[in-house]
Amino acid sequence: MLLATTVAAVREAVDRARERGLTVGLVPTMGYLHDGHLALVKRARAECGFVVVSIFVNPAQFGPQEDLEDYPRDLEGDLAACERAGADLVFSPPVDEVYPPGFSTYVEVQGLSSVLCGVSRPAHFRGVTTVVSKLFNIVGPDRAYFGQKDYQQAVVLRRMAADLDFRLDIVPVPTVRHEDGLAMSSRNAYLDPDERRAATVLYRALRLAAERIRAGQRDGVALRTELEAFLRTEPKARADYVAVVDPETLRPLEKLSGAILVALAVYIGRTRLIDNALIEVPG
Repeated sequence: MLLATTVAAVREAVDRARERGLTVGLVPTMGYLHDGHLALVKRARAECGFVVVSIFVNPAQFGPQEDLEDYPRDLEGDLAACERAGADLVFSPPVDEVYPPGFSTYVEVQGLSSVLCGVSRPAHFRGVTTVVSKLFNIVGPDRAYFGQKDYQQAVVLRRMAADLDFRLDIVPVPTVRHEDGLAMSSRNAYLDPDERRAATVLYRALRLAAERIRAGQRDGVALRTELEAFLRTEPKARADYVAVVDPETLRPLEKLSGAILVALAVYIGRTRLIDNALIEVPG
């Protein structure tokens, strides 16, 4: 497995892979890898001849009061995990390689970026789309892999790729969960033992949503209200948002039919966690 820290080194390695006729898969990450990330790498390994993993804590997607400096990092452990999962190249650049002096160009997807997580993190998706568009240009992948836990991110990036004519497929990979249902996330490392137990309330809320729909609930507003009340039963939880939306447009749904997305952002103590479930409403 190769480690590259410069754009030029990545392009050279990818060019060699292309000369061998290999398809290229990209897994963008911010590091501190867990089994959820590694599921993306393994999926890419199964589908592509050459797998690139980026490890870059992107300052452009953090707000001024967010956890950029405290975000967990473990490059040595990440490199070992990537090699075990089958990556061919890890791109781990310094900040000034991605954002050199004078950098002043940003990519923004309007509409889809300003709802759900975009309300409380208004600059977040501009940072995501900017860095991912750079990675798409640097690597030139045939496929890029993203976890369903970050569902809104995948929707935003799919729109960006279509609008800017990137020649690649964006591949969603199902959320990987702990045995108790909590979605795997690098930010779970912030939770103390009591908060870790409380954090399962997100998954339990999603299960409740599925149960209520199976029982005949078809009112999106009523379902959202019920889920908000359920989250309040956990003293350590504070909802940022509870949303019942169309999976493509992310617009709120009043009447439920077909495929719907239930999305949550919840503070457990000081740690903000997100989760979601795609649910098919019986006809």
